[in-house]
Amino acid sequence: MALRRSLFRWHIWLAWIAGLPLLLWALSGLVMVARPIEEVRATDLRADPRPLQLAGVPVPPLLNGRAVEALTLVQRVDGPVWQVRFADGGRRAASIVDGRVLPDINAALALRIANGALKTPGQVVDVVHFAADAPPLELRQARASWRVRYADGLHVFVDAQTGEVLALRSRLWRAYDVMWGIHILDPFGRENTHHPLLMAAAIVGLISILIGIWLLFLRQMRRKPA
Repeated sequence: MALRRSLFRWHIWLAWIAGLPLLLWALSGLVMVARPIEEVRATDLRADPRPLQLAGVPVPPLLNGRAVEALTLVQRVDGPVWQVRFADGGRRAASIVDGRVLPDINAALALRIANGALKTPGQVVDVVHFAADAPPLELRQARASWRVRYADGLHVFVDAQTGEVLALRSRLWRAYDVMWGIHILDPFGRENTHHPLLMAAAIVGLISILIGIWLLFLRQMRRKPA
């Protein structure tokens, strides 16, 4: 009897402590599964990739001795280019005509690339540049980029060095992202799934559930006829 009373008190107090995180997990999880992930990622808004249009044999890029991790020939809105990913993490675009590294993307070209990445481009609100050391939270990449913002809330991020489309972020994605941050109890960084608060909340919730199951078992045992 004394053990059951003690367990019951522990169960109540732990449930109070774990109640808010459990509510947040359930609410945020429900919001995140309410819509298909393809719709959240705005993949339904993307245009089909452009086919390569080569007038001749492309000239290999001039690498100046830098080790390369990946080399891809892609069709950009301004023509085919080499996309070079170096082993040190750098990325550049190079000409297929003479192999030289191309200059950084300007705002006008970034807008053309963003529009070309969409099935139906909307009305453009602005085009803003972000430095690699100060990327916006919704990009999640330490890359110099252009953000093309549309009136319907869609943001298209274009790599400022290569012209790659780094990400599409819709209003739905941003709501999903907030819920993800709440779900992992990291509402500001929204990336850390291994921190003391999250682990402590999970442990407290688990202990409370296990005590509740044990109390239920004890109650059922008491009801058993002799």
